[in-house]
Amino acid sequence: MADLSTTPTAIERRAHPAAKNDPMATDAIGQYSTLLNGVNQDNNMLFSDSLWWTLGIMAMIVLAIRILESMWHQLRQVSAMPTPGKRQTYWKTAQWSWMPSLKKNLIYAPLWKKRHNREIQLSSAISIGTLPSRLHFIILSIYLLSNVGYMFVLNWSGGLEFARAAEVRGRSGTLAVVNMVPLIILAGRNNPLIPLLRVSFDTYNLLHRWMGRVVVVETVVHTCAWLYVAVAAQNWEQAGARLFDDIFLASGLYGTIALFVLLVLSLSPLRHAFYETFLNVHILLAMFILAMTLVHCSTAHVPGGHLPQLPFMVAIFSIWFADRLARMFRLTYNNWSTRGFSSALVEALPGDASRVTIELARHIEVKPGTHAYLRFSGVRAWESHPFSIAWVAHHPASSRAKVDDGPPTAEDIQRGTTSVSFIIGAHTGFTRQLHNTAMAGPGQTIRLKAAMEGPYAGHHQLGSYGHAVLFAGATGITHQLSYLKPLIEGHNDGVVATRRITLVWVMRDTEALQWIRPWMDEVLRLPNRREILSIKLFITRPKNAKEINSPSSTVQMFPGRPNISTLVKKEVEEQMGAMCVSVCGPGALADDVRQAVREVQVDRTVVDFVEESFTW
Repeated sequence: MADLSTTPTAIERRAHPAAKNDPMATDAIGQYSTLLNGVNQDNNMLFSDSLWWTLGIMAMIVLAIRILESMWHQLRQVSAMPTPGKRQTYWKTAQWSWMPSLKKNLIYAPLWKKRHNREIQLSSAISIGTLPSRLHFIILSIYLLSNVGYMFVLNWSGGLEFARAAEVRGRSGTLAVVNMVPLIILAGRNNPLIPLLRVSFDTYNLLHRWMGRVVVVETVVHTCAWLYVAVAAQNWEQAGARLFDDIFLASGLYGTIALFVLLVLSLSPLRHAFYETFLNVHILLAMFILAMTLVHCSTAHVPGGHLPQLPFMVAIFSIWFADRLARMFRLTYNNWSTRGFSSALVEALPGDASRVTIELARHIEVKPGTHAYLRFSGVRAWESHPFSIAWVAHHPASSRAKVDDGPPTAEDIQRGTTSVSFIIGAHTGFTRQLHNTAMAGPGQTIRLKAAMEGPYAGHHQLGSYGHAVLFAGATGITHQLSYLKPLIEGHNDGVVATRRITLVWVMRDTEALQWIRPWMDEVLRLPNRREILSIKLFITRPKNAKEINSPSSTVQMFPGRPNISTLVKKEVEEQMGAMCVSVCGPGALADDVRQAVREVQVDRTVVDFVEESFTW
């Protein structure tokens, strides 16, 4: 008959405080806090692969949709660009009757009721962020539930609870490291998935935040699972001594503490209140966490001297280094040439805004709807911030072979330089300091050495739509303004399908008109502009009634806030071909436009929705 004193039940009884001095019990338990004892490495790798497949399948579905979407848009543009707007009826009607309903109830739907990008304010100073869309919620739910499932597929049928704790330790640690790979990929500005899947950095940032939270939870579970066994085998004092005396254990502890601190600092009220400080601390803590995880994986007391997860850490550092290298290359290429370095003209404008024009050192192609990161010498040069590109001007190089004053050739343009312009609202921190610096300059203007990293995004090109409705709020006009000149010129050249553009700009007062006056004057002088472009300006807080003056039937001004639903329905009644409704501005405006677009998804009319946002 077997010796009952060595059965699992007997050993578990010895694990209680009354049996702490029993060497047989402590050795039997303590083995599960060392090496890979009790760790089911085969299942760990199986569920690592399962997690990759979960993320990969979702990415492949999005990629397939984007490829089909791109082909459809190209076909529509080629087919419709020689066709008058009123005859683009084929493209005005959805080819699949279920598509409008899918847009209304899933693709464009907020999580609940109407709110999506409007911040949830607990007070004037405290914000707890925004809500994900319904589609985002489904993707996040699949990701989160898969992690929970992979974590707890364990041997529940019997055996020591300490062996099960070791299995949890191995599983949670493996999943935490595996999740760090997409966590780092999605954090990068040069994330290759952005152009490949044509998904905005804002969406990736949302996924990055939730992946970070999952990594923290799995790391804490990993640490607690080890601590549970170690304390049961010895005591708190001895387990604590092991944590600080062993570099393998100490590096894991320090990494876990840093992750938890990072989680607390990333909570929305703190992140929004001190974003610039948070960003710098976030980068430093992330570098420390990755370094500690690398040490932890490479100093394990196991055969071979390192944990099986070490290759993942090598991949993470390679990805991080590649992103930094790409950023350095972009900065160098954009801002340095044999002509010298880039510089910026910063003009302080009425309405607490700055107009920034960066004269780059070379020719750069910039698509409409893009943004770039800017940094300025003398104004927090260590920080870079994203801003939508409002205007692009190419300055051709003079050709020695030219003897006449004819238009510049393509070669002249390629050999020339490019200037890129932005409107930056002065809020707090960096933007306020930049505005104050310009205010102190002669004529409220200053020239600074500057650098531009980008451009990024620009996935949504509107040339395949017969009808474009562009909503802008305050400085959101920069994003929408970038489309006007290319679309009007494309219409004149017969290379786009666009036959009608409506720009709706909501501003506080008419001082905002000064922000874009030089560029808008150029747009209004374009040939055939009146045939294609109408502008509606809504002044929410006019200083006096005389400000409200409509100069023409195509440029109209109105007091107060617009009725977004009425405007969108009117545009649908006069729709020419497929329609795209785009919005860039405060969250409340974006939510109103989203709701209005969902309301018109009742028939088989094609009305697409694009939102440009930066939710940090």
